[in-house]
Amino acid sequence: MKQTCLIVLLCFVFGLFAFAQTNTNTLKLCEDNIDEIIGMMTNEEKATILVGGPGSLVPGAAGYTREIERLGIPMTVLADGPAGLRIQPKREGIDQTFYCTGFPTSTLLASSWDPELVETVTTAMGNEVLEYGVDVLLAPGMNLHRNPLCGRNFEYYSEDPLLSGKMAAAYVRGVQKNGVGTSVKHFAANNQETNRLENDARISNRALRELYLKNFEIAIKEGKPWTVMSSYNKLNGDYTQQSFGLLTTVLRDEWGFDGIVMTDWGVKDGTVKSSKAGNDLMEPGRQVEIDRILAAVSEGSISQVELDRNVRRMLHYIVKTPHFRGYKFSNKPDLKAHAQVARKAAEESIILLRNEDNTLPLKGSEKVALYGLTSLDFVGIGTGSGEVYTDHIATMQEAMNEAGFTLDQNLAEFYQHYFAQQEAVQKMERNNRWGYRNIREEAELSARAISLQAQENDVAVYVLGRNAGEGADRVLKDDFELNTNERELLQNLSSAYHALGKKLVVVLNVGGVIETASWKHLADAIVLPWSPGQEGAHAVVDVLTGKVNPSGKLPMTFAMQYMDIPSSKNFPYGQNTSGRRGERKDVDFTNYEEDIWVGYRYFQTNNVGVSYPFGYGLSYTTFSYSKPKVKTDKDGFTATITVTNTGKVAGREVVELYVAAPAGGLEKPARELKAFGKTKLLAPGESETLTMKVSTYEMASFNEKNSSWETAVGNYQVMFGASVGDIRATVSFELKNAQSWMVKMMW
Repeated sequence: MKQTCLIVLLCFVFGLFAFAQTNTNTLKLCEDNIDEIIGMMTNEEKATILVGGPGSLVPGAAGYTREIERLGIPMTVLADGPAGLRIQPKREGIDQTFYCTGFPTSTLLASSWDPELVETVTTAMGNEVLEYGVDVLLAPGMNLHRNPLCGRNFEYYSEDPLLSGKMAAAYVRGVQKNGVGTSVKHFAANNQETNRLENDARISNRALRELYLKNFEIAIKEGKPWTVMSSYNKLNGDYTQQSFGLLTTVLRDEWGFDGIVMTDWGVKDGTVKSSKAGNDLMEPGRQVEIDRILAAVSEGSISQVELDRNVRRMLHYIVKTPHFRGYKFSNKPDLKAHAQVARKAAEESIILLRNEDNTLPLKGSEKVALYGLTSLDFVGIGTGSGEVYTDHIATMQEAMNEAGFTLDQNLAEFYQHYFAQQEAVQKMERNNRWGYRNIREEAELSARAISLQAQENDVAVYVLGRNAGEGADRVLKDDFELNTNERELLQNLSSAYHALGKKLVVVLNVGGVIETASWKHLADAIVLPWSPGQEGAHAVVDVLTGKVNPSGKLPMTFAMQYMDIPSSKNFPYGQNTSGRRGERKDVDFTNYEEDIWVGYRYFQTNNVGVSYPFGYGLSYTTFSYSKPKVKTDKDGFTATITVTNTGKVAGREVVELYVAAPAGGLEKPARELKAFGKTKLLAPGESETLTMKVSTYEMASFNEKNSSWETAVGNYQVMFGASVGDIRATVSFELKNAQSWMVKMMW
């Protein structure tokens, strides 16, 4: 009897063991069992999930996370942006193409001053991410325009952190509506491309908090991105990807970020320090990084708690992805519909810088002499990881022909021939996907030839181009400044056409700011579309004809000359590489001596003249501002302003709200952007009242001594402007109770 009972008991025990084993082996990852899955993972599996790896699910994708099949953890796909999804357009053995839409670049989107527009654009963009089988778009890029020569400024929004943060938050919301993720980048202070892997950005805590982190703070809190990408560079001596103060103290503890942090694409020796700091995912991923993490756990330099913390974040990310959900992507997004979204976005963002004697809009029936190599080599998007493989980029020749203009055929053929010659010369450079693409030499035209063309045509349109991209910064000579051929062409065009009472229109198809003060008087009208995406040339022509009334405004300042910009004293504009490695000024380290005095904060406070001020942009109509009001409460204030279209055509107006704060013990800029709004399309005589809310926290300045945000007592001036230099109405209020918010030291 005892023997029988023993046999039964043993069978029961073995049965339980077998059931447990079967249950363990069949347990797969889901949203509700993440801690259980972590408990089942080996340390090697945990290290594996923290390091990216190879993959081929989507050719041309930037990176992948690794699969653990036994636990139901799928591979996920990460691909570049921010002007559209970047994947390979053609695949071996497949007839189908996989082109993506080239949307307007971030600088142009910021020029719209319209977060709703940005969200519409990125909702379409996110659909392509989803339907092409990608889980995370590595965008938006949102470093500040500290200096106009940064090679990737076209990927970024503005010199102002509020405008940058609001646009990035809208970008994130739009993409993520599709159930895919974004990765805001490059966190933080990646404001130059020269030696971007090692450069040490040395920035005061005040400038860091008020400028270089503030835009990220807004995007994190309002957009709630799935991921953040830490930058390559150092920040005050530490690599950002190894900074616990940046990635944990500020990003997670202070701002409440609950997603994953991934590295930018590169392998550094400090894998262990990065993991401890809060970098959950090493990209693109190498076996050596897995080995380092395992060794560190074994010897105790990474605790089991820290390892599990990072793994837990990764699993929370994975369960949100389309690949985890088993989404059956189509590989067939509606590219035609998205092209129209791209065109509309460009139309709403283009800036009119100059329009003497109502040169624009054109009638649309004129005979046009179209000048400039860029009229054929139109710059829709920049180079490097910010480039998009589109099926086409419309040219100005194409767009003007389609709009019904009669182009000077001999001139058009001349540029077509010249373009073909330049293509042959530049072929090797074009095939290089990384780095700054040198400006092509503008064609030389004699003054006599131009004079004859002026007699035969009604108007001259000169398309002046610039391109830039990842891996190198722009330069001063023949880039920020016009080259000799460009200056000569502008002068000859102006002289010849003005002698006959005819007009010269310049289209600035540029990725970043160029010098304009020395030559803008030569042109009757200047249109600025930046790099406006694949349909941008059509949008430019719509503005030239008045089909679209331009409503874009500058998201940065155009200085009179380069050295007027404070950061120019500490930027590698001369490509200075002399000195021993580690000691090269503006290469191995960059001192941000200008502190908080970036862009309009400097120019406005110090009364330094500019070519075009921050927030500037013209319209084909006029607007009046009336009934300015400010209502305060314990949380801040609400401002209202009524805008009326006082002109003869429908248009939209951007109202910029600036605040001048009392010193409160800290030196303050003359005024700072604290809110903005954009009207609907107002018919002549129509009005709209805009309402803008500003909190006391948003009014605060950072006191380094106390490590606190402080809103001082005293008189506040609330200014409603058409630009930072064109204030149309002012209201003041008295703040009687100071407020402060203590934060932990980063270092």
